Amino acid sequence: PWHAQRTQTRSIGGIMEFGLSQEQVLLQDSITRYLKDQVPLDKVRAVAEDSGLDQSVWHGLSGLGLAGLIIPEAHGGVGLGLLDAVVVGETLGYHITPGPFLSTAIMAPSLLIASGQTDRLADIAAGRYRVGIALSEAVGARLDAGMTVSDGRLTGKALFALDASADAYIVNGPNRQLYWVDSKDPGFTRTLLTTIDKTRTLCELRLDQVDAALMTDDPAVLQAGLNAGRIVQAADSLGAAQCMLDQAVVYAGQREQFNRVIASFQAVKHMCAEMASQLEPCRALIWYGGHALSESDGTARLTVCHANAHLSEVAQFVARTSTEVHGGMGFTDLVGLHYWFKRIGANRQLLGSPELLREEAARIQMLVD
Repeated sequence: PWHAQRTQTRSIGGIMEFGLSQEQVLLQDSITRYLKDQVPLDKVRAVAEDSGLDQSVWHGLSGLGLAGLIIPEAHGGVGLGLLDAVVVGETLGYHITPGPFLSTAIMAPSLLIASGQTDRLADIAAGRYRVGIALSEAVGARLDAGMTVSDGRLTGKALFALDASADAYIVNGPNRQLYWVDSKDPGFTRTLLTTIDKTRTLCELRLDQVDAALMTDDPAVLQAGLNAGRIVQAADSLGAAQCMLDQAVVYAGQREQFNRVIASFQAVKHMCAEMASQLEPCRALIWYGGHALSESDGTARLTVCHANAHLSEVAQFVARTSTEVHGGMGFTDLVGLHYWFKRIGANRQLLGSPELLREEAARIQMLVD
């Protein structure tokens, strides 16, 4: 198992440098090797056609310890922090890995730990239990959605719940309360939603007098889960965008027009250079967001809002530009760029649009009422 290691820092000429520790680099390399061998693009295509196949992917990732990545060792987890989760999230995004990593391994443990509900963590860490997240109403209200509670029973509809194959869901109830709902309850129904990103599943939950255990009514717990999800989601977009840039550079070095590789054309050089110049600074921003959350820095929530909003914009630019570098080939399934393109597009909206996050950041800084 991997053990927690703090990010290394060093001072050179009075300037503090911030980088990953050797253990974090090894963790990233280990997961990369596994994904290249076990989850190639053909596997992603198969999961996109049959979402049930993501169970085998998740079983393999759980075997690597990713299901319990941020769960304390006392509860059967690996005991790493959110900076480590950011490193892993970027790697998974680079390979557009299917599965419930964001919901089961990141948001659910963060919410359970923050609320003191630790009895379910061991099953999650072992990969025996998948937990979906239905917090979309806490991000932005949807028409005809929302929950009411009466005598410990929930009734209502939740849209865009993460993971359509989860064993249970954490649901946002009235007044930002959080409830635990078992998917086997007779009043529970879910419908798979068709979205642009077929590497991960979303569903609509309908509850009719479903038994629900109140986890907490503390808004700080809900915010802790959103912060963790948003920074790892931003890392996922970073990884996906980096892969699209890398593919564009390789393609430009191979594709010939007028007896010259297109990488020799100034316009293509400028496109690739602009993608790289915009994307590279984002990595430090994401790392710092994970570090701030791990260290309970007072600026963590503000940093996460800006990081996620900025990555949404930059990743969208890279997705569009790298597709343009590929020309007509960029729109074919043969290359498969659309899987990364759509992953980035879905990430842009799931836990809050850039506009919503910037408004939230402005409120944190008391720049708006």
